[in-house]
Amino acid sequence: MTEKLMSSGIWQRGEEDEGVYGFLITDIRKEVNRAAKLKCNICKKKGASIGCVAPKCKRSYHFPCGVQKECIFQFMEDFRSYCWEHKPVQKFSVKESRESSQCTICLDLVEQLPLYSVLKSPCCKNAWFHRECLQYQALSAGVFFFRCTVCNNKNKFQKEMLRMGIHIPEKDASWELEENAYQDLLQCYQHCDVRRCLCKKGRDYNEPDSKWEIKRCQCCGSRGTHLACSSMKSWEQNWECVECRSIFAKSGNYSKQQKRSLAASEKTDGTTCLLEEPSPKCPRQSSGSPHSFLLQSPKIMCQSNLTPCSRLELPSSNRMTMSLSPLMSNRNWSLRKKHLRQQRREVSNILKELKLQINTKTTRLNINTENIWNSALKGFRQRNFSPTNAIEIKFTSCKNRLKTDTSDGSKHRFFQLLMLHLQNSSLFEGSSVKNLSLDSQALKENLYFEAGKMIAVSLIHGGPSLGFFSKTLFNCLVYGPENVKPALEDVADVGVAQTIKMIKYSNSLSSLQSTVHDCYEFLAAAECLRPVTALCDKNMLVNDILIHHVIKRIILPLESFSQGLKTLGVLEKMQMHPDAFSSIFCHKPERLSAETLCDLFTIHCSSDVNKAEGADFWMHYLQDVEITAKFEQGGESVVTLEDILLFGTGSFSIPPIGFDPEPTVKFLHISSNLVNCRISA
Repeated sequence: MTEKLMSSGIWQRGEEDEGVYGFLITDIRKEVNRAAKLKCNICKKKGASIGCVAPKCKRSYHFPCGVQKECIFQFMEDFRSYCWEHKPVQKFSVKESRESSQCTICLDLVEQLPLYSVLKSPCCKNAWFHRECLQYQALSAGVFFFRCTVCNNKNKFQKEMLRMGIHIPEKDASWELEENAYQDLLQCYQHCDVRRCLCKKGRDYNEPDSKWEIKRCQCCGSRGTHLACSSMKSWEQNWECVECRSIFAKSGNYSKQQKRSLAASEKTDGTTCLLEEPSPKCPRQSSGSPHSFLLQSPKIMCQSNLTPCSRLELPSSNRMTMSLSPLMSNRNWSLRKKHLRQQRREVSNILKELKLQINTKTTRLNINTENIWNSALKGFRQRNFSPTNAIEIKFTSCKNRLKTDTSDGSKHRFFQLLMLHLQNSSLFEGSSVKNLSLDSQALKENLYFEAGKMIAVSLIHGGPSLGFFSKTLFNCLVYGPENVKPALEDVADVGVAQTIKMIKYSNSLSSLQSTVHDCYEFLAAAECLRPVTALCDKNMLVNDILIHHVIKRIILPLESFSQGLKTLGVLEKMQMHPDAFSSIFCHKPERLSAETLCDLFTIHCSSDVNKAEGADFWMHYLQDVEITAKFEQGGESVVTLEDILLFGTGSFSIPPIGFDPEPTVKFLHISSNLVNCRISA
């Protein structure tokens, strides 16, 4: 058929249903007779029906021979054909001809040279393609969906590609022709998402016209509940999921029906705010204590106006205030510490679940202690490295290459050094708490991805808590940057922070306009210029600057970093359990105490020692060490709790995942003046 279209002596003189697609049988026979007399200029055989349309060119050839010889066949209008000498070419500048680029379809390198196999986009300056890649895409996409892969231009792009011999069939895209390709989109969401599902047959059970019929959220349709589980008497009642309610709450549009459904749920179950399971995008209130609202700082309470997920309307007498009595402050601190311990225990269980992915195959990393980052990066990028392999660390030193360390404690030490380096690297900015910075070179070298991957691997393989993430950075990772509102404290650049303060604390319209005029170039570069006609406009202006500087400016590093954190499923678990993971990402680990260390070690006793006696001695010993260390802060203590932990586990701190195996202390003999015991991990 292609040979017919390109033949020089035949025309489509009939209708589509006549002859062969409009080519009459008599015309086809005449063309066959004509071509039988013509010899192909390429293979030298007869039957060459295609001729070059260039004036005075007498070359004829078969279609396959022409393709092999890089002739151009235009599948449009008169179906012209051009030989290898007269074919149309694209114009390249001298500068472009010296460079190389990526094919935007297969992502392999493509030489920017005037070759038959290379094509340039007419609408995008830096878009280059392999001819073969473009032809495959055109055959798959068809005339309706074939367009520039960079800018999505259709008309200009198709016109140029047709001129250069790309065949674009008049058909629908291949993915549109696949039978039942979009069948999944027709399925309705059928799952009960409330925290306490009352249906004995499970959350996926759905019985129409009964109390076990599943009602979907009237706003998003992607969450559901059994009618009975949300105390709804009929299908006609409206129901919104927690995430949609949070959006309504932020806009100040609480519906009366929402309040009625809340009151009904309180009557049905005394758990009030714990009835529904919040979505991963929505911050969740802890279920551990009825006083969990006390765990928030006054600053958070004042700024957040109690997120709708809590669904608690506190009376004024119970709300936190900025001035608290010392007794109340101590109580709050005690509650907060207890809450953090609960969250860290939850994280430990989650990380242990993820650790089940680790197999018995071992990967050894050779780490230079004097260049921890480069050697770690080299190890993580080596071909045989897999996050699911067990990791063994071999320390080397440039000064003494023979000195190596492959003990169990070396892995803990490696991850501690690596996390410390990351905290102080150019990938992050800030003093005590960190946000991602914008380092173009690091972005080009994909270091943000590697950093996220290292953190994920560290957590699963027994690395330390991080404790240096800002709440803004953590929330961007967990809830998405579009749902996060940054604060002035997140701005590490002194100049930018000073500019924001000048705008924020302007006390008159004239001073605000003057400040905006002085900062014109900065605001224009940040795309934050807006007309200032009233003093209240400063609030929106400050918000625009914060969002640009803290979030939009680092959106590419954030996306790359997030991809790295997805290693071994860590980011997914963070999004499912944000409160728990914030305890290790945003809070420094608490100082070791005798109580913590006592709970960490499992006590064993020989037949000569009573277990209660051994446990009592161990606790008193740790308390003595703790008290001695406090009194001798100015001097040198003989032994500290950290020394005991290091001796028993090889680590200075307790990793979020805990120790495997758990450390033990075995008492062999206890007398009035001698204690014989063995500590091991």
